[in-house]
Amino acid sequence: MAFKLVMLPPQNDIYRGWARRLAGELPQVEVVVAEDTQAAAAALVDADGAFGPLPADLLAVTTRLRWLQANQAAPPAGFYYDALARHPLVATNFREIFNDHIGAHIMAFVLSFARGFHYYIPQQTRREWAKPPEDEGVVALPGATALIVGLGGIGAEAARLCAAFGMTVLGTDARRSAAPEGVAEMHPPEALDALLPRADFVILTVPHTPATEGFFNRARFQRMRPGAFFINIGRGKTTRLDDLVAALHAGEIAGAGLDVFEEEPLPAGHPLWTLPGVLITPHMAGYGPHLNERRYAILRDNCRAMLDGGAMRNVVDKANWF
Repeated sequence: MAFKLVMLPPQNDIYRGWARRLAGELPQVEVVVAEDTQAAAAALVDADGAFGPLPADLLAVTTRLRWLQANQAAPPAGFYYDALARHPLVATNFREIFNDHIGAHIMAFVLSFARGFHYYIPQQTRREWAKPPEDEGVVALPGATALIVGLGGIGAEAARLCAAFGMTVLGTDARRSAAPEGVAEMHPPEALDALLPRADFVILTVPHTPATEGFFNRARFQRMRPGAFFINIGRGKTTRLDDLVAALHAGEIAGAGLDVFEEEPLPAGHPLWTLPGVLITPHMAGYGPHLNERRYAILRDNCRAMLDGGAMRNVVDKANWF
């Protein structure tokens, strides 16, 4: 059945290009590119679908909206709100497109810590040639344990890669009950505190939700092994950075690999920049080729589902933001 899709502002050349492609591939879809809020409000009155951020004032003008495609895999706080959660429309997102890129980024952190690069990179900047005893400063991955907190697509790919290096992989997940490839033990989120003392690497891939905001705090760092490493490539607001700094200063953990932060960009004066044992990347773990083609494919497939009544990709639990 033909339907109307509104591309919500702000626009860019990529979104405009997608609109042209959709019009060519799916002529049953009337695609409206709304360049500003006023145009969006007019177009949404009789729209069936929308793409992009839909604030409450725009939701209020809709009369038959059935579908909202988020323009990110995990949109920022505020994208999902109470009125949107209560609305009967189906929301979808762009998750699953980053699995290979972020999985590789996680392993870059794991291998860097396992081989002592968090010592050698600072030494290089100081032009120092200093080697530890040959039986120190290395984590033998066969025999090491990784705890992956969140076994969605990214976490499952990280588990597969960790297992390929001989690691024992433990996992927690709020939705998945069957263990994906490479996971030796699967647990519910409530088991996290009991699992933390077992891990050499604690890897967060969870989204920012009401349940995960600030859930990695000082008490949880204190449950980790003193020689363990913390890696966060999920969302910055899941981890209290003041607590992480305190844990590193106290020697409660050995180091941290961070791609996401409570405040972004990380302020230039923040102590994490200079703390020993910390590796930082600027929220780019998902970078890699083919991302926009993958995004467009999800948008196109969900348009087809709207036309033929098929299953939509990446349906979101709006109340829990993912």
